[in-house]
Amino acid sequence: MGQSKPIGSNTILVVEGEALVRFDMTAFFEERDWRVFEAEDADQAMEVLDQRTDIRVVLIDATVSGRMDGLKLAHYVRERFPPTLLFIVSGQAPVPQEALPQRATFLPKPFDLHRVMRQIEQSPVTP
Repeated sequence: MGQSKPIGSNTILVVEGEALVRFDMTAFFEERDWRVFEAEDADQAMEVLDQRTDIRVVLIDATVSGRMDGLKLAHYVRERFPPTLLFIVSGQAPVPQEALPQRATFLPKPFDLHRVMRQIEQSPVTP
């Protein structure tokens, strides 16, 4: 069984290969007093996940590079940190529901970060 993480914090990991897109997402959450960790690829994301115990939300681009693609990273997050809120985004073709980890939300690019924030705020917080 995976390691459980507390998700009551306002901490997010943004995994996005495009620097400007990552910057915009980071700024959006920081303006709302969230603590944001960034990763440009799956390898950096795994380093952050291995060091942090308070990440509540992970937002992953399905096409990030690294030892694994974004979908494999999403499955890793779900297996290892089950309570984490998980969003998978892509500007490519939609990701089929059966390819997504359980309780993951797919968002086609471009997407509305305000909508993402509403979904986060409506999600139950597990201690």
